[in-house]
Amino acid sequence: MNQTILELIHKADVAIKEERFDDLMNFYTDDAMLVVKPGLEVHGKENIKEAFKKIAAYFQNSVVPTQGKMMMLEAGDTVLVLSQTLLDADNKDESEFAMERRATYVYRYVNGSWLCAIDNSYGTTLLDTY
Repeated sequence: MNQTILELIHKADVAIKEERFDDLMNFYTDDAMLVVKPGLEVHGKENIKEAFKKIAAYFQNSVVPTQGKMMMLEAGDTVLVLSQTLLDADNKDESEFAMERRATYVYRYVNGSWLCAIDNSYGTTLLDTY
C-alpha cells in the first residue's frame, strides 16, 4: 500500500508540473477537498481542477511539486500521509506562500483504487491562521 500511494503522489506531481489537469482528477475522490491556501478550500473534482489552473497561473505556469520525507498511517480503507512537500517555480521568491510545507493528505480505498480525499499541502500550519 505505501509504495502504491507513493507512486500515485509522484504521478500526481508530474501531472501538476505538466498541467495535465484532466488526468490529475483521476487521483481524487468525487467528493475530494483541496486546500488552495489558508482560508480557501474547494470541493469536488471540477472545482479542484479550476483551482489547479489558477495555481499554475499564479506560479507563471512553472510550478514543480516534489515530496521529501514521508510517513503513512493506515487504518483500514484510509491512509493519512504526512509529507514534506517542496515547490519550485520561476517566481518562487515573489510568492507569499511557503515553498516548503509539511503537508497532510488523506487517501481512501474506493472501488479497488487509492484516491485522494483531502489534499492539504499546508498541513497543520492552517492552525496558525485561526
